[in-house]
Amino acid sequence: MQKIRALIGSPRVLSIKSNGWLYKCAGIRWIMSEESGNAQTKPLKRVEEGNGESGENGHIRKKLKSDVEQTGDERKHPKRKVVLLLAYSGKGYYGMQRNAGSSQFKTIEDELVTALIKSGCIPDNHGDDMKKMSFQRCARTDKGVSAAGQVVSLKLWMIEDVKEKLNSNLPPQIRVLGLKRVTGGFNSKNSCDARTYSYMLPTVAFAPKDYSTENSAAFRLEPETLQRVNRLFGSYKGTHNFHNFTSQKAARDPSARRYITEMTCGEPFVRGGAEFAEITVRGQSFMMHQIRKMIGLVIAVVKGYSGDEVLKRSWGEEKVDVPKAPGLGLVLEKVHFDRYNKRFGGDGLHECLEWTEEEQAILAFKEEHIYPSIVETECQEGSMASWMATLPIHDFEATAKGAQDKDRGQDDDEGNGSDSAL
Repeated sequence: MQKIRALIGSPRVLSIKSNGWLYKCAGIRWIMSEESGNAQTKPLKRVEEGNGESGENGHIRKKLKSDVEQTGDERKHPKRKVVLLLAYSGKGYYGMQRNAGSSQFKTIEDELVTALIKSGCIPDNHGDDMKKMSFQRCARTDKGVSAAGQVVSLKLWMIEDVKEKLNSNLPPQIRVLGLKRVTGGFNSKNSCDARTYSYMLPTVAFAPKDYSTENSAAFRLEPETLQRVNRLFGSYKGTHNFHNFTSQKAARDPSARRYITEMTCGEPFVRGGAEFAEITVRGQSFMMHQIRKMIGLVIAVVKGYSGDEVLKRSWGEEKVDVPKAPGLGLVLEKVHFDRYNKRFGGDGLHECLEWTEEEQAILAFKEEHIYPSIVETECQEGSMASWMATLPIHDFEATAKGAQDKDRGQDDDEGNGSDSAL
C-alpha cells in the first residue's frame, strides 16, 4: 500500500476504508489511495485554507449562512424580526407598495428601503429583493392615501438607535414612530385582524344637490342631516356582498363578502375657514376602492340623487353604478392584532402590539403633516366639489356596467392587499 504523504500537521489522522480505497483525513483535506502500490495519491476534496475555523480535532467548521451575510462590524448586531410603526402623508407618492425597478413612480416603501440601507439595518441587496428581509406591510394604501398607524414587519440588524437613524434618513412627511420585537414567523398582513380608516371631507359634500359649491366654505351641516348620514353608514355594519364597491369582482365571488364592524361620521369642525367632518370605518379587510365607494354612495343618497334603497340593491347580484369619492382625505388610522396579542402578548417574551405610548406622537404627526395637507389641498384644488359635479352622470336606478368598468384596475385590497382577513 502506498504511503500517505503528510499534509499540514495534525495530531490525529482518521482513516476510512471502502471498496478497496483508503480515505484519510489529515485535518485539512481528505486524501485517498488505492491499496495497490501503483496508485497515485489524489485529493478527494480540497477546502481552501482560511475559509473556516479548525475545531479542536483539526476538522474544518463549515461557514454558516449568517457568517457570510454578516461581516466586519455587522456581526456585532443580531438580526431580529421586528415591526415598525409608520406614519406618513401620502401626498406626492404613488401609494405604499414599492414597485421594484421603477423609479418613475415613487412610493412610501422606496423611501423606507433607502433609509434602511443607509442606516445599516439591512444589506444593500435586500433592497432589490424585499423577500430576503421577510418584508410585509399591513395595508397597501393607494396613491395619495396617508397613514397614522401603518405597521410593517421585517428582519433587520438591531443597530443602536434604530428609530433615530431611520428618521434621519427619511423625509419629514414619513416617520418611524415605534419599533417592537415579534415572533420569528410573524407576518404583519396575515396576522392583522382588522383595519381602521378615517376619511376627512368638507361637510358641503352632504349639501342638497342644488346647493352652489361657489359658497361651499359657508356651508354648515345640520344635526338632522348628520343623523341621517350616520343611519345610512350604520346600514353597512355586518357582512355584505360588496362586489359593486370594487372592480372586477363577480357577484358570486366569495371574496367580495366583507365584514364591517363600525362606520360613523363625527361632529363637524372648522379648519381653514371651511367645515369638515371625519368618517371612521373599521372592518376585517377592504377591497380596492371599497371605502371610497361606500362613502360616495351615501353622499349621493343624502344629496338626493338616489333613494335609500340603493344600498341594499347594491349588495344584490345585479350591477349597480356606485360613485367613488376622491382619494384625498383617506387615512389608515390603526391596524389591529387581537389574536396575536392574546397568544403572545402575555408570554413574558413579547410585547403586545398596541401603541398607547406612541399616541401623542401619532396625534402630533397628524396635526403637523396629515390634516394640513388634506385641508390645504381641498381648499386650493376643490377635489370634492369637482367630484360632486360628476354625480349627475351616474345612473342609480339601472345597471350601468360601462360606468362600473371605468374603475377597473389592479384587483386588490385598498387596505391590505389580501383577502386573508375574511
